[in-house]
Amino acid sequence: YISGDPYHIVGGCAFEETHLASLNPIDQFSTWLQEVSQCPGIEEPNAMCLATATRDGKPSARMVLLKGFGRDGFRFYTNRGSRKGTELDENPVASLLFYWEPLNRQVRIEGTVEKLSDEESDKYFHSRPKSSQIGAAVSRQSRVIPDREYLRQKNAALEEEYKDKEVPRPSDWGGYIIRPSVMEFWQGQTNRLHDRIVFRRPGGEAEQGRWTHLGEDGWVYERLAP
Repeated sequence: YISGDPYHIVGGCAFEETHLASLNPIDQFSTWLQEVSQCPGIEEPNAMCLATATRDGKPSARMVLLKGFGRDGFRFYTNRGSRKGTELDENPVASLLFYWEPLNRQVRIEGTVEKLSDEESDKYFHSRPKSSQIGAAVSRQSRVIPDREYLRQKNAALEEEYKDKEVPRPSDWGGYIIRPSVMEFWQGQTNRLHDRIVFRRPGGEAEQGRWTHLGEDGWVYERLAP
C-alpha cells in the first residue's frame, strides 16, 4: 500500500493516492507503465537508464529502451561490443532506472544479466525498420571513428548493398535480459514525504525484519524512509 497526498495535477496528468495494484513487482510495474503510457507529457515511457560496472566496480550509465518484459525479466538490445556489452561480459549485473517526471514516479531495478538467444535476437532485429537494421550494421558502437562522414559513407554503401535483400543481424548485436532481485517503486509527494516501496528476493530468514511483508512469487516488500 502506497499512500500520500490525496490528489495532484502534474504536467497535464493526474494521479492520486496510489495503492499497490499487485504484490508481484512485475505486475505492479506493468500497471504503472500502462498508466504512464497514457500520459501525453511522456513521449518515451520505455526509456530507462542502464547502469553497468567493470569487474573492479567502475560504473557507467546511459539511456536505452526497454523492449519487452515479463516475470522472467526485462529485455533490451544493443551492440555487445560496446562499453556496456564489455562491462556486462566482465560483470553480469546491472541496474535500471525509469523516471517519469510528469507523474513524479521512479522505478529502480537491480539484477543479474544474461544474453538472449540468437533466435530471439534475430526475431527482434528483423522486426525493426530496415533503416535501423542498417544503422546497427554501420555502427561498431563505442569504437573511435575518424568523423561523421565515415558513418554517412558506410551507411550509403550498406543501403545500396541491401537494397533488395535482407540485412543480416551483425554478430556482435543482440539482446540481454535483466532478471530482477530488487525492484523499488517511488512516488513523489509535494510535502517531500515520498513513498518508497521496495520488493526484494530474500536470501534467508535473517533478512526478514519486523516490517517485512510477504509478497507473491517469493518476493517480500518493505517501506523505506524517503
